[in-house]
Amino acid sequence: MKEFKYVITDEVGIHARPAGLLVKEAKALASKITMEANGKSADITKLMAVMQLGVKKGTEVVIKAEGDDEDSAIAKIEEFMKANL
Repeated sequence: MKEFKYVITDEVGIHARPAGLLVKEAKALASKITMEANGKSADITKLMAVMQLGVKKGTEVVIKAEGDDEDSAIAKIEEFMKANL
């Protein structure tokens, strides 16, 4: 299992547009990827689960990837988050 931590810098946190793009990115990967924030965890291939985390600007999230492509998966998600969130 690979993981990384990231502090959200987007002014409105994780809202519908970037959440939808994040889900699309995650669905293209083979690994199971989860996001933990505010004491909750969500599968990031499920839009409503990501939205229910209620992630605001300044919130630290932990992204975990487990599976055959976990190294490349965690790198892709980290790159996406730095560019969009």
